[in-house]
Amino acid sequence: MKTLAAFILLTLICFVHHSSAANGAVFATSDGYCMGHTQMKIPKQKVKHVMENPSHCTTKAIIVTSVCDRQYCIDPNFRWAKRLLAEFEKVPDKTSPPAPFNSSKCEKEI
Repeated sequence: MKTLAAFILLTLICFVHHSSAANGAVFATSDGYCMGHTQMKIPKQKVKHVMENPSHCTTKAIIVTSVCDRQYCIDPNFRWAKRLLAEFEKVPDKTSPPAPFNSSKCEKEI
């Protein structure tokens, strides 16, 4: 009985630690779908790509891809995200690192 209680407590601690490690971030699935969104700001120098998720998605979001290839689902009504998307769309060549975008290497996750 004590072993079961210890196992449940350990599982709960792991779950809480895992859910808090993302800082409230909502990540896109591998096929670009968002189950929700957040209003988290990502530093521009860590941004690799910005786009709106596909129009057929029920949850609308702006997907921000970091230099570490993590995709974050950002609230499309969040003013910061709208400006970031507009600024990214102005860049003619999105493959080269335009300043201030993509100016850092992937050292650690955001």
